[in-house]
Order: sequence, then C-alpha cells, then structure tokens
Amino acid sequence: MSKHSKNYRQNELKIRRIEATSDRLTGRAGLSLFVAYMHGIQVFSWLDRWFGSIRKSKKGLNITELFKQALCFFVDATSRRLTYFDQISHDEGYAGSIETPIENMASSDQMKRFFKAFAWTRVFLFRRLLQTLFIWRLRIKQPDVIELGIDTMVMDNDDAKCRHGVKPTYKKKKGFQPLQMNWGRFIVDAVFRSGNKHSNHGDAVQNMIKHMVLKIRFEYRGDVPIIIRMDSGFFDQKIFALCELLHIGYVCGGKVYKDIKQMADNWDKSKWKRFECGKNKAWQYVEFGCKQGNWHKFRRAIFCRLMHDDSKQLYLPGFRPDTVIITNIGQGEAIDGMLKKAGAMDYMTTQGLVACYHERGSDELANRALKDFGHEQLPFKRFAPNAAWYYTMLVGHFLLESFKEDVSAPVLPIGSYASTVRRRLIDIAGKIVFHGKETVLKVSRAYLESLRLPELFRRCEEVPIIA
Repeated sequence: MSKHSKNYRQNELKIRRIEATSDRLTGRAGLSLFVAYMHGIQVFSWLDRWFGSIRKSKKGLNITELFKQALCFFVDATSRRLTYFDQISHDEGYAGSIETPIENMASSDQMKRFFKAFAWTRVFLFRRLLQTLFIWRLRIKQPDVIELGIDTMVMDNDDAKCRHGVKPTYKKKKGFQPLQMNWGRFIVDAVFRSGNKHSNHGDAVQNMIKHMVLKIRFEYRGDVPIIIRMDSGFFDQKIFALCELLHIGYVCGGKVYKDIKQMADNWDKSKWKRFECGKNKAWQYVEFGCKQGNWHKFRRAIFCRLMHDDSKQLYLPGFRPDTVIITNIGQGEAIDGMLKKAGAMDYMTTQGLVACYHERGSDELANRALKDFGHEQLPFKRFAPNAAWYYTMLVGHFLLESFKEDVSAPVLPIGSYASTVRRRLIDIAGKIVFHGKETVLKVSRAYLESLRLPELFRRCEEVPIIA
C-alpha cells in the first residue's frame, strides 16, 4: 500500500481519545531547579525578616510561601493576569514542581490581598533587599572596577482605564517611568515613579548615588573605583559635584549647546581622532575643556561625531549625530588614583572613556531583559500595590540572572534572555512520584542527559548563601 494513500494515513492514527490521569504530571519541571536555588541561597529568610510582619493572622499562608509562588509566577510567565493563580491552584503537578502542598496554593484573591497590604514604608524595604543581593554578587565576583548605569524605563500602560500614577511619558505613552540603577545585567536599585517624572526629577538620583556608593564602600571595599554612566537626561552640575565629593567617576552624555557645536566645527581637522567599535561603527572625536552656565570649574569634554553605523552608511558633514561626553576621569582627582591602583589605566584615556560611554547600550539591554522577564502592564489600580508588584518582579529578575550564573551556565549562555531559559530549561515535562519516603521528579532520559539535570540540581545545593 502506498504510504501517501488515504487509507494508509488513516491507519497510522494511533491516539483515539484523551483521558485524565491520577499521576502528578507537570509541564514546568524546570521550576524545581529555581525553587531549589532559592532555598540554597536562603533568600526566604531575608524575605521573612523584612516582610514577615505583614501577616496579621495565622489563618492564611505565610509570607515566604506567597513570595515563592509570586516569584515562580514571574519565572513561569505563562500569563501576566492574576487569575492564572486560580488555574494553577488546582494543578497538583505545578504544586509539586514548586514544592508546595496543593492545599497551600494561593488563589488570585489571596494574592490581591497580599499585595494590597503593602504600605509605602514596606515597599521601601524592597530597595534594601535589592542592594543586599547586589553586595552578595559583588563579594562573589570581586570586581576591580564597578561600573554602574543610571537610566529610566518607560512601562507602557496606555491601555489602562484608571490607574494611580499612570501619566504621559516622553515616549508619548501613558504609564510609569521608574528610575533604575544597573550593574551589567543586574538591576541593583530602583525608584518606582509615575510617568511624568523625568530622568533627573527631584533629588532621587543624588540620593540613589550617595546611598549606593556608601553601601559599596562599607560592605564591599573602601578603595574600589566606582564609575557612574548616564545619558544627557542627567546632565546636571549637582550630580557632577556629588560624584566628585564622593570620589567616584562619572561619564555622562552632555547637551550639544551652540558654543560646543561651534567649537567642534572650528577645530583643526587634522587633530580629530578615530574610534571604532567592533567592525561596523566608527566615530571621530576631539577633546577640550567645558564650563557651562554657572559651573564653578572646567570639566573634561569629548565631542564625538558618527562616521558610519552598523550598515556602514557614511554620514555627510552637517548630518552626523553628535555626542558630547562630560567626565571627571583623567583630571587629577581621587578617582584617578583609585583607577591606577586597580590597574585600570585604560579608563583614563580618551578612547577608553568613549568606549565606556558607548557601553550604555548594554545598560539598555538590562531594561530589555527585564521587560522580557516580566511585563510592563501592572495589575492594580492603586500605586503602592503596583510598586510592590514591580519590585517583586525586579527581585525575581535578579534571582534569575544569578541562577544563570550559578546553576544553568553549563547548558545555557549567561546572556540568554528569560524567554530562552523558559523554553529550554523551565518548560520541560516531568512526573512527581513518592517512594522510599522521598519525593522524586522524573523526566525523560533525553532531557536528563542533554540538560545535565543531576549536575544542575547539585549546583543548586552548593551555591553561596546571601550574607
């Protein structure tokens, strides 16, 4: 009989019906690794220490259990709607994969009451938790130079009918615009704000820098050089003066005023130098001193103009995107001595500063990774519950980035986005069984060998705890 005939194809249909099973099956077996990792680093003790007093009665679920299910909700990312908790609360396989008895699975109403219980005084504690996690990673990686980026991230809630704090942003979308500080892929501090708060609104940036620098100095190393990277939205003498007072470096995008533009246009063409980033982009740059408005001192300025972009499209004079970089590095201040002691002399060169500023692209990738991990639309109408939800998302994102370094690095690139981690490591089929007074997660041999799951589970047990 021909393999392409109608009768042959009909005979090949083996499945005749679909029935239920009493076996505990799950499609999110990889969540067990993430839960084992959270137990290994002992993050739940910190959550209980700072948020445990929210629980006013012993009747409901404890705080650490609610946080665990909320963090797994973000890592799973099947849905961004709170009603998804109602669905998984009846799923014994999902409950088994996150090591929670089925009777302790939270409903959507319980999650709503939990996040609505957060007052502003408790929301602030999330920042302390993020900073504690940051110091923990610093002690593990022991960097000689710490580069921190500061930027805002627009969270598009344009479709929200009525939410406290949803205001028009500079991207012409209504939403929130939190201020965030990142260290590479990690977001280490944040201020949740309404959408109409611009980059350098109030004194939030200055307070964030001051608090973070002091924390690094006291809890990590007092002599480590710190460099703050910012765009032109933070072009402010008050921020520069604070950085100079704290003996840290800053590399900030400036505003192309007429006098700066005129000086660059009149500069000797033979003194322009060339900087190439990778194989595609190329800039020309020149260096001079800059003193704007009521500044009390001259600061180092680097004027850059793009020659060609990734497509190798050349730009004609007068049509090139211009950039001004303002910095205090290489001016004989205390940060120079710290960089010399750390063996990071490249930061003091003009090319090194241009390269440092153009690393702001990696800072933008941290925002992109956060949006890939979580979601921009927040579920509550009031500001404080949305702030608590946002900070819980930040904590989950931080823990997943740490998980990639400490656990999944042998099978997944550290730079993988959350969607890749979910597709390859989280969304795998498994079966939870009990025998010999033990709970065992069983997966197919193909997954067990290709993902090296026994090795990853062992790494979860050997991770350094948060201290």
